[in-house]
Amino acid sequence: MTRTVPGRTDHVVVVGAGLSGLAAALHLLGAGRRVTVVERDASPGGRAGRIVRGGYHFDTGPTVLTMPHLADEAFAAVGDSLRARVDLVPLHPAYRARFADGSTLDVHTGAEAMEAEIERFAGAAEAAGYRRLRAWLERLYRVQMRRFIDADFDSPLSLLHPDLARLAALGGFGRLDARIGRFLHDERLRRVFSFQSLYAGVAPERALAAYAVIAYMDTVAGVWFPRGGMHALPRAMADAAADAGADLRFGEAVTRLERSGERITAVVTDTGRIACDAVVLTPDLPVAYRLLGRAPRRPVGLRFSPSALILHAGTDRTWPWLAHHTLSFGAAWRRTFSELTETGRLMSDPSLLITRPTATDPGLAPPGRHLHYILAPCPNTALGPGPAAWGELGPRYRDSLLAELERRGLDGLAAAIDEECLVTPADWQAQGHAAGSPFSAAHTFAQTGPFRPRNLVRGTVNAVLAGCGTTPGVGVPTVLLSGKLAAARITGGPRPGRPRPAVREPRERRPV
Repeated sequence: MTRTVPGRTDHVVVVGAGLSGLAAALHLLGAGRRVTVVERDASPGGRAGRIVRGGYHFDTGPTVLTMPHLADEAFAAVGDSLRARVDLVPLHPAYRARFADGSTLDVHTGAEAMEAEIERFAGAAEAAGYRRLRAWLERLYRVQMRRFIDADFDSPLSLLHPDLARLAALGGFGRLDARIGRFLHDERLRRVFSFQSLYAGVAPERALAAYAVIAYMDTVAGVWFPRGGMHALPRAMADAAADAGADLRFGEAVTRLERSGERITAVVTDTGRIACDAVVLTPDLPVAYRLLGRAPRRPVGLRFSPSALILHAGTDRTWPWLAHHTLSFGAAWRRTFSELTETGRLMSDPSLLITRPTATDPGLAPPGRHLHYILAPCPNTALGPGPAAWGELGPRYRDSLLAELERRGLDGLAAAIDEECLVTPADWQAQGHAAGSPFSAAHTFAQTGPFRPRNLVRGTVNAVLAGCGTTPGVGVPTVLLSGKLAAARITGGPRPGRPRPAVREPRERRPV
């Protein structure tokens, strides 16, 4: 049995209307709790927010949606449905990878299509290796999901289960790059199935092979795009929560928590006081700990993932060879990760993610215009340039990235931009993200599973954390799970015989 919140939990305040907070709210509502959601911004989404400029609709956060059934679990908790609220478009290819030698690989989630593409790209031996890799990824996912990902941990002893031995037998505690290398010898292909470790904040040669489960989500389970942009997902979740009875309060910032002994008794905002029986905190870890007035003691301080510079560009032209998601790899690889995670330098030969959402939904831009989202990983502000440096560094780095992309085939990109928004690590830090990183605590071994900051904090019995800094970790699927796991800490899971609240008919959808 995992620990749960003792005492009354009838009214729960969820701080933050990002994906984790909204998932927690829906699961709590489904378990019969009264829920108030408090969000400092004027709309839901958190990191998955929205900026509208000159008729362009820029998604401010994640651009890749995998494992949509995890979002559907949250809707189903209140008798609703993801697909009734959001039009999901499967992406084919999931990614297009372009390499420094000029070669191109389309990443398909269908086994036969991907095998044929790899045979075209690198030959029959590599295609056979892919078949073995895919089977290994599927086994890895099955072993990890329910026991190590969709699970709360109270201590490392929670790991003691036969699935731990199964994970070890699959090589999950080896190194990611070496394990992928057992299946694929072409260095370009190895990048496609290991770059995902950067999401977890660890270089492939140092990441646990268990993190290949992210590659499973990207390259096997499938990638989707919500029509209306990624922001359509939190918007729909907020609508479903409101229809199920949640009190959603936007534009209210939480200033402090009132407590009596070890219990939080009220959440105080800049507009008033909300009494509560329990609270779910979704801000980044330092903010949550500051509100609680205490942080767990750790033998070594938290290490945070690399950050990212993002250029949202609205343009008067596009480049048809760009897929919805295009990975533009530089020639360097190991040096790139060393710069991002060890030396704190900007990438000398950048590998970039270019997302073109108007390839799937032209309505996100004015007629005849296009959106391009350019993400450049960079060191966080604890390791690399500090927040003050980015005021001058940001525009210079933006110009150098545009010049590099023009050299890689996006000719005329800089001149084509007529609306843009530049986001740097300084901006992430100003939003409250530790070390200027939107990816929170890195998934080193000492910050993984039961060793990751837990969603219960010693000294407070009725506060639960959710979000990418706690269990299970970084990424849209895991953040959705964090909200579900936080709700389970409060409800103890479904209660037999307890009726679910009635669900009203969905209201007319608000414009996205």
